[in-house]
Amino acid sequence: MRETLFNWLAHLWGQDFTGRRVLDLFAGTGALGMEAASRGVAHATLVESHAAAVQGLRATVTRLKAAHVDVIQADALAYLGTAPGGWDLVLLDPPFGQEWLARLWPRLPRLLAPGSLVYVEDDQPVEPPADFAMLRAARAGAVHYHVLQYRPGDASSPT
Repeated sequence: MRETLFNWLAHLWGQDFTGRRVLDLFAGTGALGMEAASRGVAHATLVESHAAAVQGLRATVTRLKAAHVDVIQADALAYLGTAPGGWDLVLLDPPFGQEWLARLWPRLPRLLAPGSLVYVEDDQPVEPPADFAMLRAARAGAVHYHVLQYRPGDASSPT
């Protein structure tokens, strides 16, 4: 899935990750956020609530000397309440079966500029909320993954 995602992003961004800002909201091992960092984004912020995972992420960032990567220990919803805007890509891989997406969608628009992308993994197909358009979707086993684009006020966005 990670390879497919980054192929999609490379296509959508014309092979150029330079200058992009990425938020990995449920970082876990940091695989997605660190992959973005390795492809030349200007900045990546990895948010994770579990202390042991955060410790591992910080060790990885230090070992790789990835000064353009921040690791923040926080609850996703709490972080979204204080997070700066201007993200080019938000990566969402929340725990399945806990209705995270319903709580996240209303908080995302203030973080995104028109045209920003949101990657979502879930255990079922995602129905984009208003102002988001589905650009890509696929399935690997029980996991559905999607790339959406924030298009505020665009009548062609699904409702």
